[in-house]
Amino acid sequence: MTNMDRRGVLRLTSAATIAGGLVVGAGGAAHAAPRAARRITLTGRRTGANIPEVLTVGVPYFVRYDLSDEQGDSVGTENAHCLPVVVGLDGSSVLATLVLSLDDGLITAATAFQRPLPAVTESPVNAQPWSHVFAVTGGTEAYEGAVGSITIDHLTRDEDVLTIDLADASL
Repeated sequence: MTNMDRRGVLRLTSAATIAGGLVVGAGGAAHAAPRAARRITLTGRRTGANIPEVLTVGVPYFVRYDLSDEQGDSVGTENAHCLPVVVGLDGSSVLATLVLSLDDGLITAATAFQRPLPAVTESPVNAQPWSHVFAVTGGTEAYEGAVGSITIDHLTRDEDVLTIDLADASL
């Protein structure tokens, strides 16, 4: 497995964000109304995926989850598009873009992460919990000008917990 330096990862993350069409227009953040920092916790249940049996460099896959709030009410969907850039016996380096389509707007995010699994897909039994963080790249409606992060804790193969930390957009 090849090691990537931080600059390379950032460059690839930026490319993935642009390729995914997730860049906010130049004026988007500048015109956003200031809002207080807030934390949103959602639970995701996998409803679709096209993860191949063996991850291959340059072959994208997607994962889709239905999202619910802390009261169990449906609030939207999560769609992650992932691109393995390095694949090895001990895991893979993946670029990912994320779109949360929530009842009150969209939140977009991007990341590069080390998937701590072999080059084959995760087993439906005895899945090992793991997590990674996305940087928020923008949003619409209630999330216009959004900045912050989204942490996804993969508790099982089909269930996630998303913690969305939005910063004060006026900072």
